[in-house]
Amino acid sequence: MKEYRLTGWPQLPSLFDRTAYRRMLSDMSHRHVTLAQLGESSGVGRQQVRAFIDMLEAHGLVSERDAPEPRSMLAIWLRRAWATGPAGH
Repeated sequence: MKEYRLTGWPQLPSLFDRTAYRRMLSDMSHRHVTLAQLGESSGVGRQQVRAFIDMLEAHGLVSERDAPEPRSMLAIWLRRAWATGPAGH
């Protein structure tokens, strides 16, 4: 899964000149986000989000990276248990 971050603020074409797209730009200016996160925060459908990202990429305004793998609850628990040591010590 990919995450995207804004590298420069675009002049939006009329097709994308709506509050939902400005919200996506704001989210992307603060951190890397996935397509799903952009859709959830803006209320825009996946295809429209993809078209928006494609437009930004065409203008060289987006950096892309692979999203880190989500940690399982077991892995988190084991890491915490290992860090604290045996119970009572």
